[in-house]
Amino acid sequence: MDERTRYFRRLKRLRGSARRWSVLGGGLTAATAVLTPYAGIGWADAIWAGTAGASIALAWWRFSDHRELAATPAPPPPPPALAGGKLAAAIERFPAGRTMMHEVRRQKNRYALRGSQITEAWDRLDQASSTFAALSARLTGPGEEVVLEAAVAQEWLRDLGQRVASVERALPLSPPEQRAALVESHSSLAAQFTEGVDAYERLVAAAASFVAEDGHPVADGRHPAFASLVDATDRLRGIAEGLSELKRPSSFQPGAADTAGTNR
Repeated sequence: MDERTRYFRRLKRLRGSARRWSVLGGGLTAATAVLTPYAGIGWADAIWAGTAGASIALAWWRFSDHRELAATPAPPPPPPALAGGKLAAAIERFPAGRTMMHEVRRQKNRYALRGSQITEAWDRLDQASSTFAALSARLTGPGEEVVLEAAVAQEWLRDLGQRVASVERALPLSPPEQRAALVESHSSLAAQFTEGVDAYERLVAAAASFVAEDGHPVADGRHPAFASLVDATDRLRGIAEGLSELKRPSSFQPGAADTAGTNR
């Protein structure tokens, strides 16, 4: 909530509070004036009078606060960028909205590099950053420090890519005598960006190796949970076969009994 909205909301709340206390104080004062002459001043009349006086005092205080706040200039309206940021923050509260805003920003940055010679390297950076984001939750222990370093490197590479694209768009507008130096600077920045993307991809590959090796804590290549799973399967199969033999014993075959009697 911005300061201007908070200001007018508080002003409206004070005005409404002053009106409510004024109505309540007036009603209680009228009731006191009407009921007191019938039975004199008693404890009930004292309660009526005290409540009426307190209501009138509160109404006066609320009107004073309202006049004081109304005399204060209202804060200026927020800039449009801030309003857009509030809308984006509201959308990003939900997982689907967070994914949508991330994709919108990615496409916006990708559109700014259209036609640039680093477009392919930028796409590789997007793919590598998405892969590293999926791996970062599993980089525990010594790998936790790499997550921060990768975030700093990614921010630097994206800023460098935008810089290269800006210089490239300015090349056709540069004077002929300055174009050669600008082309050389642009080539150096583009090569630096490409080398940085290569290094970031190697970092992602190393992170994938760390996650893969961290998932093999035993020498034979199988997790202890796998052995437990096989053992539990064998136990359940043995129990099922034992229950089957107990509940369904070998049925008595009449033909076999008649054959045994004939042989006798």
